[in-house]
Amino acid sequence: MKNRVLSGIRATGRLHLGNYLGAVKGMLALQDDPAYETLYMVADVHAVTTPYDVEELRKNRREVIIDYLAAGLDPAKSVLFQQADVPQHLELAFYLSSVVTIARMQHLPTFKDKVKQYPEHATMALLNYPILMASDILIYKAGLVPVGVDQEPHLEVAREIAGKMNKEYGMDFPEPKRFKTEGDYVPSLLGEGKMSKSVEGSFINLTDDLATIKAKLAKAPTDSGIIGGNIPKDGGVGNLFTLFKLFLDKELFVKYVIDYREKRIRYSEMKQVLADAIYKELQPIQEKRKYFEEHSEEVDQIIKEGGEKARAIASETIREVRNKMGLL
Repeated sequence: MKNRVLSGIRATGRLHLGNYLGAVKGMLALQDDPAYETLYMVADVHAVTTPYDVEELRKNRREVIIDYLAAGLDPAKSVLFQQADVPQHLELAFYLSSVVTIARMQHLPTFKDKVKQYPEHATMALLNYPILMASDILIYKAGLVPVGVDQEPHLEVAREIAGKMNKEYGMDFPEPKRFKTEGDYVPSLLGEGKMSKSVEGSFINLTDDLATIKAKLAKAPTDSGIIGGNIPKDGGVGNLFTLFKLFLDKELFVKYVIDYREKRIRYSEMKQVLADAIYKELQPIQEKRKYFEEHSEEVDQIIKEGGEKARAIASETIREVRNKMGLL
């Protein structure tokens, strides 16, 4: 049997460079490898764990599917579906919660960060986010998950849960591992942290035109340009060089490193070159996106068939779990 792969991106807005480099590129690589069976979802249920607008969520569920298709995910090779269309995810999450303590969830750094970000929205849904993520993966018995490095704490929870379910109930869940991509951590344009849909001004959307990309990069913080020495590991300058390395060839990257060291860096020029390189990569994605925007019935059919395929697999796992736990 092929090794299964599961990944998903929250339906909180259109995809940005961080999603593309940190997750979608890994999805594409595994989709084209005949050794793997790939399932890629829109994590719409996960979107309700933090404050959201109902109509925006309805729109975003579909927009992310279109972004997937535009980026190259192929329904002939991968199962593309919306999480809410497979209610078995939620049922399994409840069963899995019976082997996880409240203390374990409360001590996760990701939970603490979200509570700081949304102090009035520290709900049980937010606390249980990693359990639902574990369910997303384990319901398909997926062993590989293409996600960014920031999701590693959640994958650790999924591995712990898999181990406990296997030990206590005789399940055969794999302990999932992260599939790492070159851009598994894409820095924010603001100089701190990573690109995030929840932080305005931090990201470049896959749908941004060249003028928009240039305008966003122009606002990215730098320094006086006369500091010299080694490139900072973080901050505005460090983040700019990280992005440059992801999109430009090594020779040009080295040129700008030397310019920085010798105190003759011209950030405006560097940002122009970077904007052109990013747009060049995004152009084919944007052209393909127009096709799917104009063929809504085809998108509807892809969503329908993807949900059916995902439910068929998930139903088998639920049946097995119920039986092993004494519920059948």
